Amino acid sequence: MDHDTSTTRSAPAPGPVALFLGFLNLGFISFGGALPHARHIVVEKRRWLTPAEFTDLLGLCQFLPGGNVINLSVAIGMRYRGLSGALAALLGLIAGPSLVVIALGVLYEHTQNDLHVKHLFAGLAAAAAGLLVAMSVKILLPLRRNPVALAIAVPGFIAIAIMRLPLLPTMLVLTALSIVIAVRAAR
Repeated sequence: MDHDTSTTRSAPAPGPVALFLGFLNLGFISFGGALPHARHIVVEKRRWLTPAEFTDLLGLCQFLPGGNVINLSVAIGMRYRGLSGALAALLGLIAGPSLVVIALGVLYEHTQNDLHVKHLFAGLAAAAAGLLVAMSVKILLPLRRNPVALAIAVPGFIAIAIMRLPLLPTMLVLTALSIVIAVRAAR
C-alpha cells in the first residue's frame, strides 16, 4: 500500500534485549489497552517502524486470531530477530504486567465492595476510552491520502461500528474486496 512515509525509521534494528525491554516498558504502562502506547513506543519513541508500516502491520495483526498487541509484538520481533526476537518481545510484553495483574487481583479481592474502588474503575474506563479515540485518529492519519485504504476503512467502520455486523464475516468480505481493489489498482 502507498502510505504517507514522511516519518522514516532511523533507528537501527533492535536486538532481543531491546525488544524485550521495549515491550516490557509497553506492558507496564499499558493498563486499559496497549494499542495507543504501542504506536507511541514503536513509531515515535523507538522508531522501529514508520507510521505507515505500523498501520499495515496492525491491520494484519487485527485480522489474525488473538490479541492485537500480542500479535504485533511477535510480528515485530520476528521481523528483526526471528524466533528469538519474537519470544523476547512477547515475554517482555506479558512478564511484568502478569505479575502486577496477579497482585492487583489479590488486592481487589479484598476491596471490591469499597465505593472508592468502584469510582476508580469508572474513571479508568473513561480514560481508556479516550486513549482508544486518540489512537484511532493516529491510525487513520497515514490512510487519509490513500483512496484505496479509505475504500476499505470507511465501509469497515460503518459495518462494524454503526451497523453492528459480526466481525468475522465483515472482515472476510472486506479482505476479498481489498484484494480486488489492490489487483485493479496494480494494473
